[in-house]
Amino acid sequence: MSSRVLTVPNVISLVRLALVPVFAVLIVLGEDGWALLVLAVSGVSDWLDGVLARRLNQVTRLGQILDPFADRLFIFVTLIGLAWREVVPLWLVVAIVARDVLLAVTVPVLARLGYGTLNVTLVGKVATFALLYAFPLLLLAEVPGWVGASAHVVGWAFTWWGVGLYWLAGLQYVAQVRRLAAGA
Repeated sequence: MSSRVLTVPNVISLVRLALVPVFAVLIVLGEDGWALLVLAVSGVSDWLDGVLARRLNQVTRLGQILDPFADRLFIFVTLIGLAWREVVPLWLVVAIVARDVLLAVTVPVLARLGYGTLNVTLVGKVATFALLYAFPLLLLAEVPGWVGASAHVVGWAFTWWGVGLYWLAGLQYVAQVRRLAAGA
């Protein structure tokens, strides 16, 4: 693992972070087409930075922090924007934020034990994938007709799977922290 900062995957993650306020403004202004494009670019860039990090042998400490942070921030801002527009219900925001609050509680424990962030699990990756694909579909569901109706069904399927897996991954992380604390 490298301590380099300027790598192709890290630049992609930084671009994804820069897209967060762009998306927020677009969703507030009701520019759904552009907001969908930004969400799609974000989803592709999330996949791309991981693939390139492995293929180019550019896995870095910064990337292991930056990528999940960008994911969480994009998920949070997207949720708030969609809830503000009444595309998603408030309970969905609470369910996702509550899981992140639960994990935030483990950070001081990990720090006290001398650990940094935990490695992302496959379940965590799949949960993030599902949520990052659910949100554009839920926004697309606002379009009248068969496109919106189809996007609604598929978007909510991704949402339910994403929330379930998001919590499963969170509980796995908590269990991992408990094992580390018990072994200390």
